[in-house]
Amino acid sequence: MATISSPAKTEKQNITLRLSAQTLHKVRVLAAQRGTSISGLLTQQIEEIAKVDDAYERARSRELARLRSGQGFDGIERVKREDLYDRKSFR
Repeated sequence: MATISSPAKTEKQNITLRLSAQTLHKVRVLAAQRGTSISGLLTQQIEEIAKVDDAYERARSRELARLRSGQGFDGIERVKREDLYDRKSFR
């Protein structure tokens, strides 16, 4: 997912949702309990989803680039096969 640019953060657009009566009632109650509107509640949740997705994609891209470059494999402590299957430690 692309990162939201600065102008898009301030520009707002309306959307339409179709919810069941039961879900709408529950969301009204949740919004009231949190001292916000349904619109505010949904805006917070959607923005959080987008923020988490952006962070995940950045981390994924970084790690894939690191794997492609071969970085991160140096300095790893390697255990010898003999140590893994040391029968003396099982006695």
